[in-house]
Amino acid sequence: MTDTPWWRGAVIYQIYPRSFLDTDGDGVGDLPGIIERLDYVAGLGVDAIWIAPFFRSPMADFGYDIADYRDIDPLFGTLADFDALLAKAHALGLKVMIDQVLSHTSAEHAWFRESRQGRDNTKADWYVWADAREDGGPPNNWLSLFGGSAWQWEPRRGQYYLHNFLTSQPDLNFHHPDVRAAVLDNVRFWLEKGVDGLRLDAINFCFHDAALRDNPPKPKAERTGRGFSPDNPYAFQYHYYNNTRPENLAFLEELRALMDRYPGSATLGEISSEDSLATMAEYTSGHRLHMGYSFELLTDDFSAAYIRDTVRALEAKMTEGWPCWAISNHDVERVLSRWGNGHGSAAMANQLTALVCSLRGSVCVYQGEELGLTEAELPYEALRDPYGIAFWPEFKGRDGCRTPMPWGDGEHAGFSGAMPWLPVPPEHRALNVARQQADPASALNGYRRFMHWRRTQPALRHGTMRFLDTPEPVLAFVRELGEERVLVVFNLSAAPVEFALPLPGELRPLEGHGLLAGTLTGERLRLPANGSLFARMT
Repeated sequence: MTDTPWWRGAVIYQIYPRSFLDTDGDGVGDLPGIIERLDYVAGLGVDAIWIAPFFRSPMADFGYDIADYRDIDPLFGTLADFDALLAKAHALGLKVMIDQVLSHTSAEHAWFRESRQGRDNTKADWYVWADAREDGGPPNNWLSLFGGSAWQWEPRRGQYYLHNFLTSQPDLNFHHPDVRAAVLDNVRFWLEKGVDGLRLDAINFCFHDAALRDNPPKPKAERTGRGFSPDNPYAFQYHYYNNTRPENLAFLEELRALMDRYPGSATLGEISSEDSLATMAEYTSGHRLHMGYSFELLTDDFSAAYIRDTVRALEAKMTEGWPCWAISNHDVERVLSRWGNGHGSAAMANQLTALVCSLRGSVCVYQGEELGLTEAELPYEALRDPYGIAFWPEFKGRDGCRTPMPWGDGEHAGFSGAMPWLPVPPEHRALNVARQQADPASALNGYRRFMHWRRTQPALRHGTMRFLDTPEPVLAFVRELGEERVLVVFNLSAAPVEFALPLPGELRPLEGHGLLAGTLTGERLRLPANGSLFARMT
């Protein structure tokens, strides 16, 4: 498999820099903090890191509102710090992916400051501007994901501008060729620096319908959101016209042509559309994105049938591309709270990691998953996320998954010498890295054992996948590469199960993965609570 691109089957560790490690005592994590802990990350057995935005920004959406794509925000450090981070990561054998937020900028970006001044400047058409309706209202019914209209009035131009997210995040007009060229030039800046890949935020939002047609209403029964609050009016529409437009495909091909000039670089697109699995397949086919991921496994649904049906559906549609799976990230409730009813065990944490890392595709894992962290319960007065503040109390936003990494038993769990930007909950302090490193049975050491073992199993990294029809709560599939076939079975419940395996032939259980292992007696398999079986098929 020496010719296989590094990103196929890779495990990508997501770092949320604000919450990783603070080295300058301001309560916010920084790039030197990431550098200081890169040995820890490499020791986990992952292949790459993805760093959430660290660019110059007013931080209205904590870095996803970029004011300068080519500079580091002083909160996080300097360009020299980034160069040092890149060099150390590469020395440790880690690839480095960075976030690129292409569809919109901050309202503080120089492009928007010029564009909003009038209709005859050089950037006048670089954003999505539209006249008011006859009654003064916005040009159509499009809604912002963060609540309310997606249009904001700008008195200096006497027009509305489009913002699919916060009002301080105006959308770029990708129909304008100069915009596309400028965006690609910003991407080139980081490729020249030597980054190995880009995680593309909201990549299906780049283009809008040029005719500004209204989105049709969505029946109440279908208002199930992926990554947004179900009581959010955003769920009341089919978003056919404000994102996932066909023109985006040609832009993705332009982007891929640029990436191809930097051999070994890769793109990972975040996709949330009306049919995200179909969009993932479309966006990764042909000469477009290398990988795509969506929110299908970032929901509350947890059953063998749901996971099997979701992955099967993508496998059926994605005949050319390569998937990337995630069960946690900085935008959703931590997986042990979503899938473990708020109190998942170390065994469950390790099993869920093994599950997502055994599916066909690459994997994004989120900082803290290796510690078995649950969602932090924060009081209203501690919230910083504008999304959570707007929709409290029915939806508490994203702060609960963004609290600082607990490194030790010291003040603020070793994250900072000052009051952190978000509090460290007591239950996270008890799960800190220092304690877990000293405990062979900890979630952290289980995580390391599995990740290092997975590297020795090419069928899990690169093989095909075929599901078996097993009863709840058992999920089973076969990974196959050449002559090697590996059976993978998970008991997704907190009670033991026993059943007959629907397979002929002999099975030889594999050891060394560190999970709670099942036992085979003839054709009968017994799995303990949160138990697993990896076996070579002969």
